[in-house]
Amino acid sequence: MSTAAAWHIGQWLNTVQSTFVGLLRVWSVPIVLLLSFASGYTTYYGLSHFITAWIALVITIAVQSIVVICTLELAGMHWRANPPRFLMVVFSLLVALTVSVSFSYFKFYEFSQRDSMLIERQSQLEAAVNAYMTAVVGLKSQITAAQRQRIEQAAEQATQAYLGSLPAMRGSRHPIGKGPVWGHYNEILQAEQAKLKQLEPGFQKLEADLTALRGSLKAFAAKMDDEASYARLLRDFQTLQTSAETLISEHGLPPIAPPRLGSHAEFTQGVTPSFAMWDNVSWFALACASMVDFFVLVLSYRLEFTAPGPLTEEEKDLAYQGLRQFGEFTINKNDELEFVIERTELERARRVSDWSRMFAVAFLLNRGYLRKMSDRAVEFAPNLYPLIAERMNLGARKSADLKVLPGPEDKLAEAMRRKGHG
Repeated sequence: MSTAAAWHIGQWLNTVQSTFVGLLRVWSVPIVLLLSFASGYTTYYGLSHFITAWIALVITIAVQSIVVICTLELAGMHWRANPPRFLMVVFSLLVALTVSVSFSYFKFYEFSQRDSMLIERQSQLEAAVNAYMTAVVGLKSQITAAQRQRIEQAAEQATQAYLGSLPAMRGSRHPIGKGPVWGHYNEILQAEQAKLKQLEPGFQKLEADLTALRGSLKAFAAKMDDEASYARLLRDFQTLQTSAETLISEHGLPPIAPPRLGSHAEFTQGVTPSFAMWDNVSWFALACASMVDFFVLVLSYRLEFTAPGPLTEEEKDLAYQGLRQFGEFTINKNDELEFVIERTELERARRVSDWSRMFAVAFLLNRGYLRKMSDRAVEFAPNLYPLIAERMNLGARKSADLKVLPGPEDKLAEAMRRKGHG
């Protein structure tokens, strides 16, 4: 492959890479805004349950602004330059993140615990309804037992009247056997037996109501989000309650306290945020709340720190002229061009000013065209080779037009030829 073809391929790769880096930087802006909006929504949700809605909105906007602004400031400052300001920015960022994560936790807690909350509520509902049905079944047994006891008592009295052993018959002239006394008590016995038979229709209806309620409870357990199933459950429960209260009033028994069954909206409503949620911490919800703010933090930091893209022609000339002033170029273990940015002993002795070339190095480091290897050495990034090759070829063409060859002292050109970009 010829040098010109290799140069064109390198230039094309540099353009693609620079464009990609630029697109990533541009795309980072809407991502940061969307993540801040998402974090702000969850923060507002938690705050709005403790303070007035409009105050919660103002605080949420302030919190998200502080997170982004402090992160951008933190990316562009060093703590040694102004320790009090650095610590104040870090403290403000930590406070904002704490507020954001703490109140976002409530929303993610509701998301993560919704299914378990519904299951727990359904279990409580089923337990309450079953307890009421057990009490109703006990009511039926209690009424039947009381009526049978009255029948047994009437039968015993009728037998005693037949045998003449009733306490009231002692010493009297009433004949034993099927006399008028026995006839009286026999009528009482038959009346009590008739009452027992009269209870059967009511008990059958009660059994039908219990069966219907059990079916409704089972159907609702399978579809807890179905409002129609819950309405059917309420209707069957009210029907059973009416039947039970009718029996209670007819027999003068103490009432059975029914459980309170709210509306379907109450059953499916989310958890009202409270600080009691921190007693049993949901680590998944806390991780989700922290994750959103972590992404905002990282992307905001990289928004300030990453390279913005391609260089202008003037910036290319500045970079090339600044790098030419360095003399110690080598190819390191990474197969990249590396050079020392410190002044040599001779340059220190001559008091040579390295302001312009150090500015070029700092500029290229900030733009992502150089990578720092140590305090005294940096290496070329892949996107810097085509730029330098372009400027070297341009300089060579100008020298040919002027019939002047480049000087042997140009160590950068020599190292670039060894690298294969010359």
